[in-house]
Amino acid sequence: MSRAAFAEERLRRLGVLPVVEIHDTRYADALFAALSDAGVAAAEVTLRMPAGAVALERLIGQHPDALLGAGTVRSPEDARQMIGIGASFIVSPGTDEEVIGLCNEHDVLVLPGVCTPTEVLRALHAGARLLKFFPAEAVGGVDYLRALAGPFPDVSFVPTGGITETNLESYLRLPGVAACAGSWMVPPELLAAGRFDEVTGLARRARTIVEEVRGD
Repeated sequence: MSRAAFAEERLRRLGVLPVVEIHDTRYADALFAALSDAGVAAAEVTLRMPAGAVALERLIGQHPDALLGAGTVRSPEDARQMIGIGASFIVSPGTDEEVIGLCNEHDVLVLPGVCTPTEVLRALHAGARLLKFFPAEAVGGVDYLRALAGPFPDVSFVPTGGITETNLESYLRLPGVAACAGSWMVPPELLAAGRFDEVTGLARRARTIVEEVRGD
């Protein structure tokens, strides 16, 4: 199994992916420990903050077998840097054919962002195999994704943007949804306050919902 296919399989098994915005690298270790305690040894660390790339590299170095990837990757240069530090996957807010090609060249799972049929086609033609449906709730939520999946029954999506504990189940029940991603498991205010036990609780409840829906 290729590296990209292995990462995809792991993401599908987890069913949820915490999207983390790290403002301070000092709490990266405690955050990962909190997620691991909940059975979610995975994270999409966004590049929205300068600390994100530093924290991700540190976590990958300490946990080389974990499912750790970079989010908010908006350029081939960013993608190349994240591939270089060993990211398990790359997530973009939109579809960039060059980023997709670069990831495929290095056998790294890439999740380009899509929200229209045209973008789905562009991403597929560029070689993507798993698509980020974003911003999920803002563009119509479950009903919109169900309609979008109509002409693409063989395409797998990872919805993100407005996903919460409340609507997680409804997304997971869609046949085309591989997993759901979001920050509801890792709210910035909890990270800033060092309330990592609450992060564990949120992530554990998310995994419980996955197990209830999929019977894992």
